[in-house]
Order: sequence, then structure tokens, then C-alpha cells
Amino acid sequence: MSDEFGPTFITVVDDDGQELVLEFIDALEYNGQMYQAFFPAETEGEDEDNPDNGLVILKVLHEDGEDILSTLDSDEEMDAVYDLFMESLFDGE
Repeated sequence: MSDEFGPTFITVVDDDGQELVLEFIDALEYNGQMYQAFFPAETEGEDEDNPDNGLVILKVLHEDGEDILSTLDSDEEMDAVYDLFMESLFDGE
């Protein structure tokens, strides 16, 4: 995805019904499944040191011809995909 026109933001609703604005960072495929990584969008007055402001990884599911973002199914899946995103994001360092 190109940053030519600036960052891409999406809004999702969590399990508690709160809207979260996320900034798209990267996408990758693992075991035939697509995943997307996001950071919570910064809002004025927000605590930057809040641990909930870390990387958000969501799975892309295809239902009825549409892409739907979903949470990951297990800690093992999260760990594996997280490691791949870290390698991808910090490969040049």
C-alpha cells in the first residue's frame, strides 16, 4: 500500500461497543491467511505510554464477497504473526 496520499485510517468497534480509529501499517500473508497491522490513531490528550496503544493485528476474513476484520484465534497465532510483522517492519534496522 502506498503512503503517496498519506496514511490510511479505519474505524472499528470493539467488544464493548467503543469505536477505535486505527492507522494501517502493513499487511502480510501467513499460512494462507491475510493479516493487517495497525496502530491506534493518536488523539490529542491521549496517554502515549498507555499499553493499549501498541500494535493491533487483525485477520482478514472473506464473507459474502466482503473483507471482514477479525481478532486472532489463539495466542500461538498472535505470537507467530506478531513476530512476522516485527521482522517486516524493522527489517532494515
